[in-house]
Amino acid sequence: MAIFINENTKVLVQGMTGSEGTKHTARMIQSGTKIVGGVTPGKGGQSVEIAGLTLPVFNNVSEAVATTGANASVVFVPPKFAKAAVIDAIDAKLPLVVVITEGIPVHDSAAFYAYAALKGTTRLVGPNCPGLISPGKSNIGIIPADITGPGRIGLVSKSGTLTYQMMYELRDFGFSTAVGIGGDPIIGTTHIDCLRAFQDDPDTDAIVMIGEIGGDAEERAAAFIAEYVTKPVVGYVAGFTAPEGKTMGHAGAIVSGSSGTAAAKQSALEAVGVKVGKTPSEAAQLMRTILNKNKD
Repeated sequence: MAIFINENTKVLVQGMTGSEGTKHTARMIQSGTKIVGGVTPGKGGQSVEIAGLTLPVFNNVSEAVATTGANASVVFVPPKFAKAAVIDAIDAKLPLVVVITEGIPVHDSAAFYAYAALKGTTRLVGPNCPGLISPGKSNIGIIPADITGPGRIGLVSKSGTLTYQMMYELRDFGFSTAVGIGGDPIIGTTHIDCLRAFQDDPDTDAIVMIGEIGGDAEERAAAFIAEYVTKPVVGYVAGFTAPEGKTMGHAGAIVSGSSGTAAAKQSALEAVGVKVGKTPSEAAQLMRTILNKNKD
């Protein structure tokens, strides 16, 4: 099992004919993902050769779905065209749309987030995220496929690079699914969505949750863990040394007073039994200890 994707997920690449789309399509194919075609308005009817496959290109997502049976898409479209691309995918009733694009105006993200909520058929992951991977089954986005293998840890993270580090640190155990949800102020899939899915997944034994300063997503996740999650959860919050009032990297990472600080988030998580590492390596070691104890 895995959450949101598996070896049967059929993926369209929106923006496949661009340089980023082509490069990452090849990587996804090489890691076992079923890529069935691409969407680039104006290039419908063409085909491209990528990683040994001849892939059809379509003008819009509905046409691509009708021809290929795709049930997911990944968006590698420049920021100014991203809103139209995501709405095109929602209109095609795709169950999963993974938005990798960075720098999408918040107004545009708000618009397609609201549209997805209104239609009620599409799960958005991102924007500004690395995507998600179920090692050995499917890899949608830009997560390196060779840093870990299949296993029984679930990972949800706001940070792309910390996703990779945690996967590498715990590679001896492996992962059921790792989801990079993105660090923008408005994102589709949240920590809570992933925590619920991992709790309900019989093949996930423990969960790593990586947050960062700013907002209250981690505090809300802590309340959800207390109410719903019985599996062990280990946390890490990026930004323990961040100065107050500074924007740190991600657009969502703004601290005001004590609200949104790493310490406040750590306190909320520890209050509901989540062990929190001060560094990614310490969080990995906490998870390693839990899994070794369960093994015994």
